[in-house]
Amino acid sequence: MLSKKTIRQLPLHVMLLPGLVLVLIYSYVPLFGLSLAFVKFLPGRPLFDNPWVGMAHFKYLWAMPNFLRVLGNTFYIAFLKIVVGQIVPIVIALLLNELRKGWLKRSVQTLIYLPHFLSWIILGGILIDILSPSQGIVNQVLGTFGIEPIYFLGDNKWFPFTVVATDVWKEFGFNTIVYLAALTSINPALYEAALIDGANRWKQTLYVTLPGMLPIIVLLATLSLGNVLNAGFDQIFNLYSPSVYETGDIIDTLVYRIGLEQAQYSVATAIGLFKSIVSFVMVSVSYFLAYRLANYRIF
Repeated sequence: MLSKKTIRQLPLHVMLLPGLVLVLIYSYVPLFGLSLAFVKFLPGRPLFDNPWVGMAHFKYLWAMPNFLRVLGNTFYIAFLKIVVGQIVPIVIALLLNELRKGWLKRSVQTLIYLPHFLSWIILGGILIDILSPSQGIVNQVLGTFGIEPIYFLGDNKWFPFTVVATDVWKEFGFNTIVYLAALTSINPALYEAALIDGANRWKQTLYVTLPGMLPIIVLLATLSLGNVLNAGFDQIFNLYSPSVYETGDIIDTLVYRIGLEQAQYSVATAIGLFKSIVSFVMVSVSYFLAYRLANYRIF
């Protein structure tokens, strides 16, 4: 016999079933495809009827002349995105917090987080136009100051920074919401006490606001470690070209070219599995640090 509590919660469990089915179909069933990383894939054969090659694809992976460069690009771009993507929303949240007119504050918030809802396909076309070395508005403005045209999307030196800057521009407004919410949890009495002690706005920010935001800052910083190998496939795929492979090629774009363009499915699966293992380790470390530094638990 089911208990009264179980019967009462039964509709809630039934509501979970569609989500569980989708997770099972799209997240767990595809795990069987990871076996491609350890076999020689032969089209037309059943998945488990391909010749076993063990770690051969992983050895081939490390022997690839460009793999370490791609791995370094991925870490570099992802690290810059994590660092800058943390700093800019904090600064913007502090500035918005100083606005006293509610309508102006809401208007600015709406404008800055609007790009978050646009796909990189749309933004990619816009950025290609405005960053063009010949007709782009950015280079036209730079030209008025006597600066030579910059190939933001075609120069290996500029491409990583362009990727980071455009990603931060797209996401900082949405991330600012989290820090604005953290600001509302700070006790107003602390500001009153600081004001009585003679603290100006800068001192209040330094000794009251930032310490009050510190738990959220530490939490989001540690949780972001899980994205250290996610440099943004959709963004880079829509912006890069063969001329910037040296500094712009990342693991996800390499997997795309090897797997879908060159049809080396086993090698592409091996690269994806390597990334997944590293990401799993980093996510585990980030949750451990979040628990130790910010007392955050997922369960």
